[in-house]
Amino acid sequence: MPIAPAPDSGLSFDHVDVLVVGAGLSGIGMGYALKHSQPGRSFAIVDGRESIGGTWDLFRYPGIRSDSDMQAYGFGFKPWRRDNSIADAHEILDYLRETVSENSLQRHIHLGFTVVQANFSTPEQRWVVALERVSDGVRHHVTASMLFSAAGYYDVGEGFTPEFAGRDDFEGQIIHPQHWPEDLDYSGKKVVVIGSGATAVTLLPSIAEKAEHVTMLQRSPSYVIPIPRKDPIANTLRKIFPEKTAYSISREISIRKGNLVYKASRKFPRQARALVRKITAAALPEGFDVDTHFHPEYDPWDQRMCTVPDGDLFKAIARGRASVVTDKIVQFTETGIELESGTRLDADIIVTATGLNMVPFGKIAFEVDGQRIDLPDHVVYKAAMVSGLPNFAFTVGYINHSWTLKADLVAQWFCRLLDHMSENGYSSVVPVVSDCSMPVKRFFEFDAGYVNRAMHLFPKQGTHGPWKAPQDFNHDRIVLGRNPINDPELRFTSGASPAAGFPDDSTEQVKEVVQRTTRRPHMRFPQSIQS
Repeated sequence: MPIAPAPDSGLSFDHVDVLVVGAGLSGIGMGYALKHSQPGRSFAIVDGRESIGGTWDLFRYPGIRSDSDMQAYGFGFKPWRRDNSIADAHEILDYLRETVSENSLQRHIHLGFTVVQANFSTPEQRWVVALERVSDGVRHHVTASMLFSAAGYYDVGEGFTPEFAGRDDFEGQIIHPQHWPEDLDYSGKKVVVIGSGATAVTLLPSIAEKAEHVTMLQRSPSYVIPIPRKDPIANTLRKIFPEKTAYSISREISIRKGNLVYKASRKFPRQARALVRKITAAALPEGFDVDTHFHPEYDPWDQRMCTVPDGDLFKAIARGRASVVTDKIVQFTETGIELESGTRLDADIIVTATGLNMVPFGKIAFEVDGQRIDLPDHVVYKAAMVSGLPNFAFTVGYINHSWTLKADLVAQWFCRLLDHMSENGYSSVVPVVSDCSMPVKRFFEFDAGYVNRAMHLFPKQGTHGPWKAPQDFNHDRIVLGRNPINDPELRFTSGASPAAGFPDDSTEQVKEVVQRTTRRPHMRFPQSIQS
């Protein structure tokens, strides 16, 4: 029996073939794929926010922009028409709104609803999903044949802020970029931005235009390289070729360039370090202490590299409107921050650009036939499904490349999966690990603070076959884009009866594999993620 939502819920459906969680870039991309490649299939997109856009609607701090070029960050199916290749948030939001309007996706999008719980019923071969209306906390239940998470990996409710001694003593304002006040006036103020990542290097030049002075306070340096805000190749191609042709060419150039830079940096780290240092030094004032403030101890792409359009960060430093201090915080004081070196930084406003919290799949509580699913006990399949979770797929983009490249591939693959199921009369599909001796490791093998803090919450990846989750677009182009859907590691079900060979204790098998392999010394897990 279908579960009808309450009459005043604001929902226009009680059951859909596909329920997509998240109306950001990944969710809208999936909506496009379903609309055009699955015309007879019903779908809905739900999001807890009151506007589409995901990340680009959530973050409101000054200067927020893309940190990769829009030739790769834009959808493969919709050309980027603007001159700026490194785009501001409002430009990206306009692009997403255009996508929704041009493809009549509005009626499929339901805002103001978060998915709090999802239980897959094997007898009914469908998900029973609890939606909570943000405005009043009332829950409504719907059903879906397939559940797709396009929720990304940010905790939209809370950013990460370490404990700072003396925090309550500071008499000015303390702000996390994820909760930027719309009415904040920093004109003529002394601002200290704590952090050295993408958010910090974005904030500093934007705030420096009005503030008396801005100091970027970092415990250790990051790689920061200047890139042009406008891509001359992409803009020239648009003048020569038809729009779609020009976009296709410039997109492929961007992808190849990104792959080349990443792989060359990993293969020749010493030369890459020297080259980045040379570029950075040339962009900074003569005599600037590059090695202290912009020359990390780690190799390029051990952590994500920061980019600054047209070198705006370095220009703010050269004009004397901004500075960088590399030191450790002892405590906050009434008027600023006391550092380990004995230096005191005066501040009217302190911005804690100290990172984000990662969470898997929008913090949905998963169950299968009423049994709770503990995600860390499971393994990802092609970095798009999770072992033991029937009829569930997800998008989590690349750390070393544009998020959208992965989102496009997963959307296309998911639609191929739906076609395969329809053609063969299957009602459910679940990945099952057949090699119980396979070692497992972290989903993201990336040594960054926000990753290390959260990997204990995520499913693992395996070491071979479809259980690997490499950050490699060319690999995924084949695995997701070309390889056949039919796979011994996928178990399909027709009707309400389990498919032949489907082990009832598959979840326990995978859990045993995870527990055994994570105890092995050769896995070299950081202690923080074993607990």
